[in-house]
This record gives sequence, structure tokens and C-alpha cells, in this order.
Amino acid sequence: MSASVVPAGGQGGVDAANAGPQAPGTRFPARRNDGPSVVFDFDHTLYDGDSGSHLFTWLIRRSWWRVALALAIAPVFGAMTAFLPTRRVGISAFVWVGTVGLHRRCDLDDLIDGYVEANVAGIRDRLLPVALEVLHEHRCRGDRVVVATGAPPELARAILAFVAHEDVPVVGTEVGPRFGAVVATRHCHHEEKMRMLRERGHGDIATCYSDSSADMPLLRAAALPVVVNPKHDSVAMFRRELPPGTPILNWGCADRGGDPVVGAGLGAGPAA
Repeated sequence: MSASVVPAGGQGGVDAANAGPQAPGTRFPARRNDGPSVVFDFDHTLYDGDSGSHLFTWLIRRSWWRVALALAIAPVFGAMTAFLPTRRVGISAFVWVGTVGLHRRCDLDDLIDGYVEANVAGIRDRLLPVALEVLHEHRCRGDRVVVATGAPPELARAILAFVAHEDVPVVGTEVGPRFGAVVATRHCHHEEKMRMLRERGHGDIATCYSDSSADMPLLRAAALPVVVNPKHDSVAMFRRELPPGTPILNWGCADRGGDPVVGAGLGAGPAA
């Protein structure tokens, strides 16, 4: 992939205010089998926030007894989510509360679809127009675009299909029945996310877009890493660990760091 796809200040792109979800029925060129692999993280990259937390909060609020159970376990498992070594266990406990009583993955998929359909307006407001325009332009080039997320893949797939009208492959956390609920059986996170992408033919990554230090294996593996919407206290680490000149951009997350962009598209870059 040529260097021209790296976001560079002020070159090309479109007005970010006019960028957004594509119209239904938009046609894209066929993905080229020999095309470059382009990986997008989902949360805080395409979506402003933690989509999984929003989903599982909705699942818990479906019934009073789930809310009561979540409140009962919060002093222990809520505290665990604040520390990286125990975060996965803490989150898994609340996922269990939200899905206890489900017995098949398709049951959770149906609820995810219902959640997205019931919250289209709010979800649309959280999709980042600049990010969607960059994704759209990669698809117009015939690049092998894939979204890799720590959430269940059906969540990102449904949001992109129902709200943004983008039908792209999604790799995410695998779920299945366990302990009377539907919970994670394989987390798409850190090195495991890289392994899951390799298994699906995305071993050689041309460009990776992510906000997260947990995606450092992906960013390091990419020929062209692009950090978007990082936490303010992570910017120095990204500058230290990634090649000099790696773009660190803000695509519209108001509470996140990165250089503000002057437009959208593959030519979007930091304001002068």
C-alpha cells in the first residue's frame, strides 16, 4: 500500500461535517483477493464509547431482578473492572447477569439485533463520521477491510449494517452457553485478536486503526499504524512505542486525545 493512504495533514478528504453513514444500497468494488488488509478497531475508533458496555447495560435493565443482581455483585465485581489483571473477570460477571437464562448463541444475537433496532438514533449519534468515511474509502479501493472488536461480533455487525449500511466482515469475542448464560468463550483481545485475524487470512496487515494500547500487537504488526482517539495519558506511550511519524489523530471523541483532523477520508490528518 502506498504512503498516500496514511492520513497526512490537509491533503484530500472531505468535509468532516458532511461525512456519515452511507446510503442504503451503496455499491462497492469487489474486495481484491490480493488487496491490502485494513483493520479497524470498533470502540472509540468507529464508535464513540464502549459498545459492549452499552449493550450489556441494556440487557441488565430488561428486568428488575437483573438490576438487583447486578447491584448485589457490584461491590466485588465492579471493583475488579478497575484493574487490568482482573478486568475480564469483572466484566464477565455482569455479562452473565445480562444473559443468564439464555442457552444458545443465536439467542444473544437476536437480543443484540433487537437492541440495535430499538436504539438506532442513539447509536447513529455515536458513530464517528470521519471514521466511517475512512472505512468507506478503503472499501471503494477494494481493500480487504475487517473490523476487529472485543465485543461479540454480532454487535458491531448489526450496528454497521442497520445504522451505517456497511456490510464488512467482523472478528470479535466468541460466545457460547456456559453457567446457565451466554458468555465469552474466546476473548478477541490483545495477542488473541491478532491470532484470530491470522486465522481468517489477515496476517499481513497494511493499515491498522485503533485507539487502544491493548491493540499494540496489531499496531506494531501493521505496515502503517494509525492511532485514533487515544486516551490522553496514552499518547506519550504510543509515540514512544510506534515508529516516528505515526499519526495520532482525534476523529471526534471529545474526551479523547490525538490531533484534531481537518477532514475525513484517507487524506484526513491533523489540522495545521
